[in-house]
Amino acid sequence: MAEEKRFAKATWQIMEQLLEVASLEDALSGSLEIIMETLACEAGAIWILDQKTDRLSPLFHMGPADISGITVENGIGVEGVVTKTGKSVIIVDAASDPRFEGSAFDDNGLVTHSMICVPLNNLHDVIGCVQLINKKDGTFFDSGELQLCERMASLAAITIEEKGLLVETGEKKEVLAVLKDVVKEFPSGDGVSRVLKGINLEIYKNEFVVVLGESGCGKSTMMNIVGGMDFLSDGQLLIEGKDFSHPSDAELTMYRRQYVGFVFQSYNLMPNLTALENVQFIAELVDDPMPAMEAIEKVGLKTRANNYPGQMSGGQQQRVSIARAIVKKPKLILADEPTAALDYQTSIEVLKVIEEIVRNQGSTVMMVTHNPEIAKMADRVVKVRNGRIASVKKNMHPVHAEELVW
Repeated sequence: MAEEKRFAKATWQIMEQLLEVASLEDALSGSLEIIMETLACEAGAIWILDQKTDRLSPLFHMGPADISGITVENGIGVEGVVTKTGKSVIIVDAASDPRFEGSAFDDNGLVTHSMICVPLNNLHDVIGCVQLINKKDGTFFDSGELQLCERMASLAAITIEEKGLLVETGEKKEVLAVLKDVVKEFPSGDGVSRVLKGINLEIYKNEFVVVLGESGCGKSTMMNIVGGMDFLSDGQLLIEGKDFSHPSDAELTMYRRQYVGFVFQSYNLMPNLTALENVQFIAELVDDPMPAMEAIEKVGLKTRANNYPGQMSGGQQQRVSIARAIVKKPKLILADEPTAALDYQTSIEVLKVIEEIVRNQGSTVMMVTHNPEIAKMADRVVKVRNGRIASVKKNMHPVHAEELVW
């Protein structure tokens, strides 16, 4: 009886999400979160079928494994079979079930012990599936839990049809950086404090990825490792396929100078240099920089090029910081809370510049922020919780900076 009440409550919460939340993407990810919490799952995903390529792509996934870049052929693997046949599959014990040959999660930092996969059936077709992996307490999924998942999937599929979600997987994105099972520990008293507890994440070329999380969750530490400003304790960091887990001093210097641009919350400008001179100073460190004045112009500060930082507002100083980052023409720009010290209007001005960099200049931007509203601009939103990746969500329709409100 208690379980029936729990499942009924979850169904009602899912209905509220799907009917009342304005953004379909938020409604679907919220529904997945509800069902994962109700069943105490380790990981889960909503897969959507791209009719043009006949492949499945994870629209949302939650848990420690990053499966963002994976697509599955319709009819292949558990996910593909469920979508192809329109029939649910429950793998009670993966170790003893001959039907189970692995899932998308198994190659990305997670071992499947038990699984539920149910189809998203709308009125005409099967448009994808909902997948849940492992129960946190180590027990196996049962038929009652399968029925709850089927209920959620039916509600979700109807909502998708009504709101007209169209997903095209398109070409697979090129991977820029990969974190594999990354652990970071710091000395603490007589022992160590583990800040990152096995991070698995891919960062793609020409994407805007926002990292969200509470203070102390490890998001800035993760970004510092990607930027070569801190070192991992265990695991791997790959940059365009090259192992940077334990770089030499020469490799690290080259990487930070030539490859990465940094934007800090506190600007970090040299007070005795003008805006233009601050940018020129960084330009001189690399082989093929953008002209410093061009970088200044790209952030809208041509008329303030000869001003010193003390003569500029916080927003203007942050735009100089961005110009300093882009003058190197880096493949990756890392921004750590770049709007935290700014008011709303100034934040929007800075975010417009970042948007321009990603959309029109081909750079990848990874931004750490505590502001969930900014995440609406991103191509993907990564949530970090207690040193692990809690979820990764694709934004099907990223909004423009000027549309944000907080």
